[in-house]
Amino acid sequence: MKNKSLFEPIKIGKVEVKNKISMAPMGAFGLVDNEGCYNQRAVDYYVERAKGGTGLIITSITKVENEIDKVVPGVIPIISINPGRFIMTSSEMTERVHAYGSKIFLQLTMGFGRSGAPGTLLTSQPVSASSVPNYWDPTVTCRELTTSEVEWIVAKFIQGAAIAQKAGFDGVEIHAVHEGYLLDQFTLSIFNRRTDKYGGDLRGRLQLPIEIVQGIKAQVGSDFPVGLRYSVKSCIKDWRQGGLPDEDYVEKGRDLEEGLESPQILEAAGYDELNTDVGTYDAWYWSHPPLYQKDGLYLPYTQELEKVVKIPVIVAGKLGVPQEAEKALDEGGADMIGLARPLLSDAYWPKKVLSGHPERIRPCIGCHVACLGRGFEGKPLSCAVNPAAGRERYYEIRPAAIPKKVLIAGGGVAGMEAARMAVLRGHKVTLYESTDQLGGEIVPGSVPDFKIDDRRLLDWYRNEMKELKINVIFNTEVTDKLVGKEQPDVVIVATGANDVKIKLPGMEKDKVSTAVDILNGTKKSGKNVLIVGGGLVGCETALYLAKAGKKVAIVEAKDKILDAGKPIPHMNKIMLEDLIKKYNIKVITGNSLLEVTDAGAVLIDSKFKQQEVSADTVVISIGFKSNRKLYNKLHGKVTDLYLIGDAYQAANIMDAIWSGNEIGLNC
Repeated sequence: MKNKSLFEPIKIGKVEVKNKISMAPMGAFGLVDNEGCYNQRAVDYYVERAKGGTGLIITSITKVENEIDKVVPGVIPIISINPGRFIMTSSEMTERVHAYGSKIFLQLTMGFGRSGAPGTLLTSQPVSASSVPNYWDPTVTCRELTTSEVEWIVAKFIQGAAIAQKAGFDGVEIHAVHEGYLLDQFTLSIFNRRTDKYGGDLRGRLQLPIEIVQGIKAQVGSDFPVGLRYSVKSCIKDWRQGGLPDEDYVEKGRDLEEGLESPQILEAAGYDELNTDVGTYDAWYWSHPPLYQKDGLYLPYTQELEKVVKIPVIVAGKLGVPQEAEKALDEGGADMIGLARPLLSDAYWPKKVLSGHPERIRPCIGCHVACLGRGFEGKPLSCAVNPAAGRERYYEIRPAAIPKKVLIAGGGVAGMEAARMAVLRGHKVTLYESTDQLGGEIVPGSVPDFKIDDRRLLDWYRNEMKELKINVIFNTEVTDKLVGKEQPDVVIVATGANDVKIKLPGMEKDKVSTAVDILNGTKKSGKNVLIVGGGLVGCETALYLAKAGKKVAIVEAKDKILDAGKPIPHMNKIMLEDLIKKYNIKVITGNSLLEVTDAGAVLIDSKFKQQEVSADTVVISIGFKSNRKLYNKLHGKVTDLYLIGDAYQAANIMDAIWSGNEIGLNC
């Protein structure tokens, strides 16, 4: 059968897992109560992944203490605040997960240290292996932990593992010699300048994770698996600066040589599995790869790791395409596949692969907006393309009490999501699209090579329209007259948004275009391009053109690019900024377009100083304005009238899908 390796059992220590699919650990923001215990949302969230066929679930980071590395309560799990209650809530979760034949490990963490944001996440001075600058605010210096404090934390890890065992977890995973978190800060020479037993040479810097695993094994027994979250390479180019793929730089963190020597020491100490990746907070676009990274980006490193250890190696890193996952197993890059965001976007990934229907897997698009992005905004974990993630109980699809006739105007992702949900509930849906294809503004937005995940999402939605036999009528613009003729019970307006137009001298010239026109191929750019607008669309269009060999400049009215509109998750933002530098895209901030000339354009700053810029093509990318023409005509005339997606507010894919889902689920 296809994907045979994925569905073979595997042992971690003495625990057998039914297949080689692991849910990679992700911070369960908001899925806990004020005492740091998993709440009902968390139970539903993990059980849903077990239902979907995942063999091994590895939970969110769960802090072993909150007295030294202090975080805001109620954000992430903390096992030590109320151990009795933690056992009560977690045992219900483990019992239900086991009912589906899945195994579940609790991930135990030492905390954040220099990687925690002061004031936002951390409620006291950050701590670390040594006195080093905080990542988020370099003006804040971390306090060096004392030897006795470190030994106390080791004892808390041991206690945490014993609690996990009582709660029914099948093992624990230690977080982490990975990503530059607090424990990793002890193992990396760039952060560890200690002279006690936890410092010095590599063996000394590994003393802490060694004491943890040996202490746990002594307490709970050797049959209880202890895994380790592990980064093979740090990719630190400099303090707070990562190295891009294929970039030549001197590694200042864990280089590959040390990355292969360390796990041999750690395996000998007693660890039962390595859950691997690459990167640190300083190179966060490695640890949490955005859409600009390639599929399977960790495999060149883990293939080398596989040669030096015998314990199972779990590998994540954009392996959500089943063929890529199977290939990683077959070619020796991994013993198990770790799926993080792919299991957020589709909890039933394993069953859909096993049943031979990978085309029905809803793909992750690498945006980070609703997973880590929402965590940074102080909001609960979810998924941009799957709003039910983390809210399964509340977003359950239930049959409509009375089937209705639903008319949807607009075939972008908002309209398609509303149609999908409404049909699944039993409504009769007709979806009208004014052009000859579904997808709306994501069609041009997905043109660049690095937007392959967006293309996959469009393919999925278009296929779902066919699978669900939704009546789609193309090349038809919905009018108030058409609505009057059809007499639907519900009208959902998803008419999208249009480019914002500006009236300036020279805008009528042929050299002027919009980003949408360039991406659609309606207009071709010259060799020398000026992008007006440094938001996400403008910057990605600039990167697309620069990769095609064009000389590109961006002009932005604000003091920084990528600073307007919805917040862009940190890892995506810093990688795009680094790529803009790599491709020599000139960035002019604090300036606005004044005039388009035959030679190029005239810019003006806030002090009215003008400058001329040469350009063959001027691309306008200053945002979108909602198209509410139809809605305004129907408002006050149609009882069940809804406005969704960019037609409500021009935003991002998450907002479009979520609004369509909400209305389709409840109309």
